[in-house]
Order: sequence, then structure tokens, then C-alpha cells
Amino acid sequence: MNAISKRLERHPVLQYVLVRLLSLIPVLFGVTLLTYALMYLSPKDPVEMMLQAQGTSPSPDVVEAMRHQLGLDRPFVIQYLDWLWHFVRGDMGSSYMDGSSVAGKLLTAFPNTLKLALTSVAVTVLLSVPLGILTAVFQGKPVDVILRFLSFIGNSLPNFVVSLLLLYFFALKLGWFPILSTGTPISLVLPTLALSIPMTGKYIRQVRAAVLEQLGKPYVDGAVSRGIKKRIVLFHDVLRNALITIVTLMSMSVGSLLGGTAAVEMIFVLPGMGYMVTNAVTNRDYPVIQGFVVWMCVIYILINLLTDISYYYIDPRVGSGMGVE
Repeated sequence: MNAISKRLERHPVLQYVLVRLLSLIPVLFGVTLLTYALMYLSPKDPVEMMLQAQGTSPSPDVVEAMRHQLGLDRPFVIQYLDWLWHFVRGDMGSSYMDGSSVAGKLLTAFPNTLKLALTSVAVTVLLSVPLGILTAVFQGKPVDVILRFLSFIGNSLPNFVVSLLLLYFFALKLGWFPILSTGTPISLVLPTLALSIPMTGKYIRQVRAAVLEQLGKPYVDGAVSRGIKKRIVLFHDVLRNALITIVTLMSMSVGSLLGGTAAVEMIFVLPGMGYMVTNAVTNRDYPVIQGFVVWMCVIYILINLLTDISYYYIDPRVGSGMGVE
């Protein structure tokens, strides 16, 4: 025990991570309890839905027997604790619609959404960071006005509108890309653009604001007055100090995309997390919905934790605000 304490003292970031993980246990417990309670209070009987999905006309006796077999006639607390015990061990239950494992469904859909999210974030960063810096450097000039106008238009367009426009022009009219997802890299181009175009419009303005804030600080004037080229100051100091804003944008994008790509996935028939949970909500497939909600909660927690840790390494001064010295 003493050895562990000494090691934690030598590695304050490790200590911070451990404290954060321990503090998140009540959060996860609350999310699982709330999610299960909402599914439990649903007016639709899951047994009737399961039997109807199998093409069976459920009679009251069959429904009661099935409810007893599945343990759904037990008190709420007993059902929840049993579900939570299986969930902790990796068993998220079975789908009411096809009887397949919920964990298997999530593991099958997650890589498709992850690829879409990462490519969208990569395209967004590659476009928004240089364009945001450009608008800040040429503040008030025609290039700044044009880019800000285009970013406003891009930010105003919902993902599904961009998806339909891209499908119409580049898939139907020009035939450059497939209409539906085929699992090939080229079929990922249009969904990626549908997500990255609105994000780029939003993040150009935020990167611009962050760079302008740094350009207005005294250290920039001091460096330039000492003969350092403004280009060097911009990319060595200003961009580095604005990096926290950029990392925050990236983390927000990854988190939101992993759970918010349903419209795009449905339009392009991409079998990802959003496509899966949309079908689950439509069919009232409660175990899949429960597994998705808790899974997304875990992902958000991990992304926020990794983002906080990256702040410390980007700017050690942030460590004082994190309690890491």
C-alpha cells in the first residue's frame, strides 16, 4: 500500500485520473438506474413486443409465462440489480427483436460510427484550423468577410440537409459516389462531408476568436518588437496557446458524433450506432436502448477525462486548476 501511495505521489496525473475514475462511479450508477427506470415505466409490454416481432399473436397466458421466464414479474429493484450485475460482467442482455446479444450489436456498429466520427473530425480540423487562423490574421479584409459568411452558411445547415444535397449532386447527378454505404472507403466520403461541413463552419469562427484573443496579448507585440518574424510568433506561440481551444473542439466533436450521427447514418444506410439505436427506438427494443445509453455515457466520460489530461501536457499551468501540480 505504501508503494502505491509513493508511486501516486511521484505521478500526480495518475493520482488525478484515479480520483476522477472513482468519482465517476456514482455518475455511472445514476445513469444506469435512470435508464433502467425509464424503460421499466414504459407503457408498452416488452414481452408482447417480442412475441409480435416473432409473428406470434400473444395470449394473456403466454405473456404471463414469458414474463415469468424472463424475470419481468419480479420487483423493480430485483430486476435492476440483476441487470446491473450482468451488465458489469459484460452481459447487456438480448434484443427483443431478434434475440441477438446487445453487446454484440454494439461491438458490430461501433467501428462504423468510430470511423465516420474520426474522419469527420480530421477533415474538420484540417479545414477549420488553417481557415480560422487565416480569418484572424486578415481580420476585416475581404478574405475574412468571405470566409465568415461561408462559415455562417455552413453552420446554419443541418446535417440531414447537407446529406441530401450531397446525395443529389454527387451521387445522383454526377455519379461520383455510391448512394448507399457499401463498406468501402469511397462510400464514407459523402457521410464524412455531411458531418464535417457544418462543424467546419462552426469551428472556423471559434478558432478565429481564440487566435484573435492571443494576437491581442502583449507577448505578441513584445516578440515582434524584438525582431521575431510575426509568422514564427503565430505558429510557435499563438497557435500553441490556442491549442487548448482546438483540443476542446475536437473532444466535443468526437463525443457528439459518436452519439449524434443517426440522421446521416439513416440517410446513407450506414450500419453504425445511430442507425442501430434509431431502429431500436422505432421497435421499442429496450435492451438495445439501455445498452446504447450507458455505453455512450462511458464514452463521454473517457473522452472528457482524456481531454483534461491533454490540457495538462499542452499547458502545465492548467495543472493548478486540475489540482495537479
